[in-house]
Amino acid sequence: MASHVFFSLEPSLLPVAAAAAPAAGDGGRRRGRRRADGRFRPSPAIHPGRPELASHLMLPNELDIQGFMERLDGLTNDVQEMLLHQRRRQRSSTANGCGGDGGARERMATVDHLKRLCIDHYFQDEVDGAMDAHLEELAHGGDLLDATLAFRLMREAGHHVSPDEVLGRFTDGNGDFSMAYSKDIRGLLSLQDISHMNIGAEASLYKAKEFTSRNLQSAIDYLEPGLARYVRQSLEHPYHVSLMQYKARHHLSYLQTLPTRCTAMEELALADFKLNKLLHQMEMQEIKRWWMNLGLAQEIPVARDQVQKWYVWIMTAFQGASFSRYRIELTKIASFVYIMDDIFDLVSTQEERSCFTQAIKMWDFAAADSLPSCMRSCYRAIYTVTNDITDMVEREHGVNPINHLKKAWAVLFDGLMTEAKWLTDSHVPSSEDYLRNGVITSGVPLMFLHLLFMLGHDAAELIDNIPPVISCPAKIFRLWDDIGNAKEGLDGSYKELYLRENPGLAASEAEEHMRGMIAREWEKLNRESFFSGRAFPAGFTQAALNAARMVGVMHGHDGEQRLPVLEDYLRMLLL
Repeated sequence: MASHVFFSLEPSLLPVAAAAAPAAGDGGRRRGRRRADGRFRPSPAIHPGRPELASHLMLPNELDIQGFMERLDGLTNDVQEMLLHQRRRQRSSTANGCGGDGGARERMATVDHLKRLCIDHYFQDEVDGAMDAHLEELAHGGDLLDATLAFRLMREAGHHVSPDEVLGRFTDGNGDFSMAYSKDIRGLLSLQDISHMNIGAEASLYKAKEFTSRNLQSAIDYLEPGLARYVRQSLEHPYHVSLMQYKARHHLSYLQTLPTRCTAMEELALADFKLNKLLHQMEMQEIKRWWMNLGLAQEIPVARDQVQKWYVWIMTAFQGASFSRYRIELTKIASFVYIMDDIFDLVSTQEERSCFTQAIKMWDFAAADSLPSCMRSCYRAIYTVTNDITDMVEREHGVNPINHLKKAWAVLFDGLMTEAKWLTDSHVPSSEDYLRNGVITSGVPLMFLHLLFMLGHDAAELIDNIPPVISCPAKIFRLWDDIGNAKEGLDGSYKELYLRENPGLAASEAEEHMRGMIAREWEKLNRESFFSGRAFPAGFTQAALNAARMVGVMHGHDGEQRLPVLEDYLRMLLL
């Protein structure tokens, strides 16, 4: 089981940051209090629900960031003025009878840059305002670049727009893309972006992926170096299925090579990167203190001691200052999932595992008294952290979700028990049963259910009926993990089981089948992300997408079995 936990990571990638400084930011609003001496102290609002912990986040040497925060405000205002000027120019053009397409094209390009630089959250009203009728006109009447960019922005905003209708005029009588567009590099790049936003059975997007991949790859050799690097990076890390914050730095580097630049936008992106990095380092400091004080690593020496690595998954999935306290609490939940996986695998009998599961279902300190010491300590830690989260939810939203969270933990333990019984009884499950149970034991549903309650969403019905927005990232992880690590899991792998059920297949054919399954899970996740956003709190579907995107990074080994993208990503955002 240990190889399959969603939060596993390479052991050597996260050396301890030598120092971390407090910082905060949320959607463009500064949070915190400046004291008379000009130093910045985080306010409780940085960490929703746990104001008493804010004081513990300060390091001995406080950092004077007043100038930095004022600079951030100034840059935000500069970009805001640019956006307002563009809007006025578009309105003036429309009023004078000149049409608004030119202004809409300019605003659309600016919104694209803001989103690619991950600073659109500072200007959400302006971004939403750009989704007007002119954008739809560009989608159905502009050139290849205009049409595909408009399509992408509209689909990301949840608008129903048909790719077949948008792209039809760029194809020939057979429905294939015209070779007249094979040299339109910027148009091809934008077309390639939307090819990964397929929600299933969108034939034109399947063809777009093949057409753009072939023609962009062949174009790299004759492009000028800056654009060639950008094209290569786009092919290696496609938009929508890659980590946005990782791609943001590469997009910034490309913008800095252009003759016409918006320095305020570039500097705001750099300041936002720095702000997030400081916040991540601060969170990591608190998590490390908690983990060391907990003492589980010392009490269970065979268990993995990788708290920094677990945090990386959480940091990636749940981005933004408003998630800061949630990241800290969810990393604690992640650590328990991993420790429990090791306890069930390595240091327990079937009887002890059964008693532990029953104790979790009873949710009473006294129920753990008969357990072995390591299980008793882990039980009490789970009990304490879960009740702390419950208190936070009750303070913020006026509801007490403890009964639902208890049930969510019981579901995880039942899943772990099922895997343990398969191993103990030498039972070979079907590949379908294995994958269904693997979604549970990955820890993904437990993690997202905790988050939903913290966001004030009633997730009670989702415990027994896991929606695709949660199950898809879990399946994507499990299948990718089993492609790369089929020999490592004590309880088998999907690949191994699928080959048992199809003895005539080669291993490569089984892997191809699994890659097809991953592609279909991405299509399901896309449908949920684009068209069911109102069913979940703001930011939740984005977290699900980020979790799925991180899987590709975790399996992006180079020829030396290193993870260069992950290493680069961590240098950007944590180390």
